[in-house]
Amino acid sequence: MARAVLHVDMDAFYASVEQHDNPQLAGLPLIVGGTGPRGVVAAASYEVRKYGVRSAMPMRQALERCPQALCVRPRMARYQEVSQVVFGVFNEFTPLVQGLSLDEAFLDVTASREPVATLAMRVKQRIRERTGLTASVGAATNKLVAKIASELHKPDGLTIVTPQNLRATLDPLPVRRLPGLGGKTGLRLEAAGVRTLGELRVAPDPQLWPIFGRHSQEMRDRAAGIDERPVMLERQELSISAEDTFDQDIHDRRKLRHAVSELADLACSRTRDRDLAAGCVSIKIREHDFTTVTRQRAVQPATQDRRTIAMIATQLLDLWLSEHPAARLRLLGVALRQLTPATQLDLFGTAQGGVDEAVDAVRERFGKLALRRASSLE
Repeated sequence: MARAVLHVDMDAFYASVEQHDNPQLAGLPLIVGGTGPRGVVAAASYEVRKYGVRSAMPMRQALERCPQALCVRPRMARYQEVSQVVFGVFNEFTPLVQGLSLDEAFLDVTASREPVATLAMRVKQRIRERTGLTASVGAATNKLVAKIASELHKPDGLTIVTPQNLRATLDPLPVRRLPGLGGKTGLRLEAAGVRTLGELRVAPDPQLWPIFGRHSQEMRDRAAGIDERPVMLERQELSISAEDTFDQDIHDRRKLRHAVSELADLACSRTRDRDLAAGCVSIKIREHDFTTVTRQRAVQPATQDRRTIAMIATQLLDLWLSEHPAARLRLLGVALRQLTPATQLDLFGTAQGGVDEAVDAVRERFGKLALRRASSLE
């Protein structure tokens, strides 16, 4: 039996949630993201995308393209709440759900007795009924083609790719439609005369080898829609992180220590939410000229204790600053890696863990600024 895979992608998710919750924003060019000098677009409504505004674009550039755009700050707790409803819908149709982000997932519906087109339409309808939002769905016999298909008719799209229409669907598409193909690689392919997936599918080695080397056949296979990857029940979480881009470069060591402590606190809270413990603490440092480095240290045994993780992150930062006393930083980040399920803590750890859990509970009810660690205050 051929596999049946759906790729479901919510349309402009953050922006759509904001427009749904505040009907006065409906139909207006809306940007969700940071509004400071170094703010970045987290999501752009379809009304603002026609001006060339895209996610991950600097906010300053986005507002130059669309000065009349309305800007709102992200509300991650709200987006997570809606995401839980959406994933609840997915699990009503199949237990084989592979989440990729808050608003995107693969569903293996091979075992369903319904035609895949009917099933895909029902998923879309149920999401709209439960959330008031639209989703675009691509259906195919594998994950790669389903993901491509979901992008073809956004927003509120539904595209079914069968073995019979596979070539007709993929061949005319620009090579940059291939997931994972970076912009620079796309430019190199186009410069080499390979502009569509159909051309990539049949391109000879002399044309592809300078770009992909030994991966040339793999790229031809992907352009042909060949993908044997199964839908995974759970996406392994490789790391949990928190980072901050400063409005102005910071040289003051005291301010940087406060910042790294607050980031460690946030990363720890997210780790505890997932009942995980970290076996490695990493910091990310970006200087004023965009030079970026990371430093890390193993933790034994793995922990979710905020005080331990904040201490290690601060030590890593202090060590780097001692080697670069004149540095001015534009970004700091703390990442927790080598994640494992949390185990029973020792007596001391349990006491500290109780404090952490109490802080988490207060913040969940009253907002993340309701309580702040003294070490994160200037």
